[in-house]
Amino acid sequence: MKLIIQIPCLNERDTLGETLAGLPRRIEGVDEIEVLVIDDGSTDGTSEKAAELGVHHIVRFPQNRGLAAAFMAGIDACVRLGADIVVNTDADNQYRGSDIPRLVEPVLKGEADFVVGDRQTDTIAHFSLAKKLLQRWGSRVVRRLSGTAVTDSPSGFRAISRKAALQLFVHNNFTYTLETVIQAGRRGLAVANVPVFTNPKTRESRLFSSVPNYLRRAGAVMFRAYAMYRPVQTFALLAGVLFVVGVSMGLRFLYYYLTHSGSGHIQSVVVGTGAVVLAFLVGLVAMLGELLAANRRLLEELIARVRRLDAEVQRLRPPDTPPEGVRSTGAEPWR
Repeated sequence: MKLIIQIPCLNERDTLGETLAGLPRRIEGVDEIEVLVIDDGSTDGTSEKAAELGVHHIVRFPQNRGLAAAFMAGIDACVRLGADIVVNTDADNQYRGSDIPRLVEPVLKGEADFVVGDRQTDTIAHFSLAKKLLQRWGSRVVRRLSGTAVTDSPSGFRAISRKAALQLFVHNNFTYTLETVIQAGRRGLAVANVPVFTNPKTRESRLFSSVPNYLRRAGAVMFRAYAMYRPVQTFALLAGVLFVVGVSMGLRFLYYYLTHSGSGHIQSVVVGTGAVVLAFLVGLVAMLGELLAANRRLLEELIARVRRLDAEVQRLRPPDTPPEGVRSTGAEPWR
C-alpha cells in the first residue's frame, strides 16, 4: 500500500519545512509514504528548497497556472507513480500532518473513496462570524448539489483512493475543492468526513482577494459543475417557471378579453408569448446539455482508461525512471 502526500506550492519556501516536519513517517496499514511537491511557478526557489528538505518527487510549472491546475497535475503524477492513496494538503501548514492517519483510515478500510477533512470551522478562532456563516451556508449548498454529506467542502485536506483519483477531473481554473466534491458525489463515489484540526494562521489566502470575490467565483464554479453533471435538472426548472408564467399571462388575457368585451391587457399576450418561447428555447438547451453530458461522460471514461494505461506503462519502465514531467530526487520512501 503506497501513500503519496501531494503539496501544491506557490512561493512557499519559508513554510514548506514546517509543513514537511509535521507529516507522519509511518502509518499503520501503509507500506511506504512519499511526498510530491507541485511548484506552481514559484519565484522564491520553492523547488530547490523542497529537494533540499528531502521530498521524493517534484512537478514544476514554469509559470503560475493556478491551484486547480496544480492539484490535477499532482493527481496525474501520483497515479503514474503508483499511489494507492493520495493525500492533498497545503504548504502553508494550515493542516496538521498528525491527522493524516485518521484521514486515510476510511480509505484503508474500504469504507470511502474520497475523504474530506472537516476543519470544524465554527471553532477556528481567526475566522470571523461572517466567514463562519458563509462556510456553513456554502457547504450546505454543495451538499445539495453533490448529494453528499460533506460538512466542509472548501477544505483542501483530503484523502483520495486510486479509484477516485482516476475519475477526478477539474474543468475550472479557480479551485478544485468545490467541483471535485460535486463530481465525486454525482459519480457515485463513497464520500466521507473526518474531523481535523488546523494550525495557527501563517498568512492570508492567495486564492482570493476578498470574500465577495470568492463568492462570485465559487458560485460560478458550483453552478457550472452542477450544470455539467445535471443539465436537465438545472435548466428544466427554469423552463418550467417560464412556461407557467407564459400560460398564466395567456389565461389573464383571455379572462379580461371575455369579461371586458375584448378591451385592453394586450401586454399579457406579449409577455406570455415571450415567456413560452423562452421556455421552449431553455428546454432545447436542457436537451442539448444532456447530450453533451453523455458525450463528456464517455470522454472522461476514456481519459480514466488512458490514465490506467499510463500507470501500467510506467510500471514496466526501470525503477529509477520517473514519469514524464516529474523530477524524482532519489530520496528513500518513508516506511
